[in-house]
Amino acid sequence: MESAFAQGVTGLKAAAARSWRALLSAWHKIVARWRRSLQFRTVTATVLLTAFAFLGVGAFLSSQIASGLYQDRLQQAEAESRQSLNRVQGIFESSSASDRATVTSMVTDTLKLLEGTASGTPRYYLLTPMRNAQNLYVATQSNTSITANVIPEGLSQAVITGTGQYRQAMALPMGDKDVPAIAFGTQVTLPPGNTYALYLIYDLSSVQQTLDYIHGVLWIGGFLLLALTGGIVWLLTRAVVHPVSQAATAAEKLAAGELQERLQVRGDDELARLGSSFNRMAASLQEQITQLAALSEMQQRFVSDVSHELRTPLTTVRMAAEVLYEARDEFDPINARSAELLYNQVERFQALLADLLEISRFDAGAAVLDAEPTDLLDVVRHAMEGAQPLADNSGSGLELKTDLTACVADMDPRRIDRILRNLIVNALEHGEGRPVEVLVAASDEAVAVAVRDHGIGMTAMEASRVFDRFWRADPARARTTGGSGLGLSIASEDARLHGGWLQAWGQPGAGSCFRLTLPRRRDTVLTGSPLPLPPAAGGAEGGAEEERQAVPADVKKEEPSGADQS
Repeated sequence: MESAFAQGVTGLKAAAARSWRALLSAWHKIVARWRRSLQFRTVTATVLLTAFAFLGVGAFLSSQIASGLYQDRLQQAEAESRQSLNRVQGIFESSSASDRATVTSMVTDTLKLLEGTASGTPRYYLLTPMRNAQNLYVATQSNTSITANVIPEGLSQAVITGTGQYRQAMALPMGDKDVPAIAFGTQVTLPPGNTYALYLIYDLSSVQQTLDYIHGVLWIGGFLLLALTGGIVWLLTRAVVHPVSQAATAAEKLAAGELQERLQVRGDDELARLGSSFNRMAASLQEQITQLAALSEMQQRFVSDVSHELRTPLTTVRMAAEVLYEARDEFDPINARSAELLYNQVERFQALLADLLEISRFDAGAAVLDAEPTDLLDVVRHAMEGAQPLADNSGSGLELKTDLTACVADMDPRRIDRILRNLIVNALEHGEGRPVEVLVAASDEAVAVAVRDHGIGMTAMEASRVFDRFWRADPARARTTGGSGLGLSIASEDARLHGGWLQAWGQPGAGSCFRLTLPRRRDTVLTGSPLPLPPAAGGAEGGAEEERQAVPADVKKEEPSGADQS
């Protein structure tokens, strides 16, 4: 028994939970519809306001109608009851009956005068002796099952203590329900001098039925008017909202690149003029975007063609520069210096040409990712070894900080090595001889490398533009190792090709930090980085406090922002 009861309680709880979830789901759908649909908001608000107006007007009309019907019946009943009660009272007072039988017969015949429905309203009488009556000739009499207990206490006391006629509304039991009624009462005296209470009760159920019918008509009319109002508002708003919705859909398609999308224009009204203006705007945008696309394609082709065409003469110039550079000891100091400058600039020119070719591959969509499971720590150490001579020359220490023994992810080792080498070289160039830290961390979904220097730093605005092509924070700043101005742009493209992030942080006088975040698997979408930006001074963990204090709000987010070009 207890098990069955527990199962029943569990079933009730589960049903209640399902009902609650269904209500929440319906509520969320209504809220979402309210937020997304102007037409739904307009129709709903109109119907609700109209319903409130109907309720107010209906309540006023119902009150006035009920008051009018009640007052009308009350005036009729009051006039009839006064006349009837006075007549009966006069008969009782002028009667010469003195024995029990004669008095009883006289009372019975007289009370019959109170029966009837002269006003169309059923009425009943009740003759009941007072509480102190003795030697009664006549007992309680009534033409229905009404007893003295039905009479309201207030009316009963008024009749007992007063000599006039009194009235009071009451609930009259009729079968298994109570109906509204109004009772009139007065005192009468019967031989041999006993005082009785005489009540005349009017049944107002017909008035209530009339009022209920009127209420039903008002409710039905109100619902019909609400439905009609909602339908009219829906049609009117649809005539306005539908063209606007079509314009919004067309605008979304234009934003998605479907430049041929246009609106259908009908008529000459305001909406038609809106559609015509939208179509002219779309045509103008399509023309301008087509021109810009053609110009961009022409520029990309020009850079690619020029880069390829320059390779052959540059190779010849480089060979000649190498010959002169190798023989510089045989030259006088001026010519020897010229040979060195020629050799260095040719080397820089060749690096610039290689970067231009790489950029042209990204622009043409021809860059291919050759990813394979690779230990990121091996790539980091290789990049640090390649930059060690520059670290020795600049006087900066180059230190790897990590608690990991292995950090495997899907990556193209050549491209990641190029990114890291570029970041480390930049940190050494701008670190002003201070230590440069390379931090590595990993999570279940991502791996990250941060290159942190403590040099001159950069502002939030500079951090937001550091990945632009050929952009330099200080155009007058000298380079110790050359550079094409395309390294960080290529690095951001390499990171994007991996589905990763390359983000920058900087603060003047506090140094800079570049963080590379890669997904462990190529099909993973990044949601966060294992390393804060910038990382803590003590290592790869616990950098949140420094990030809160020093990182500008527009560049410290985990997802790419204005300063995150990858």
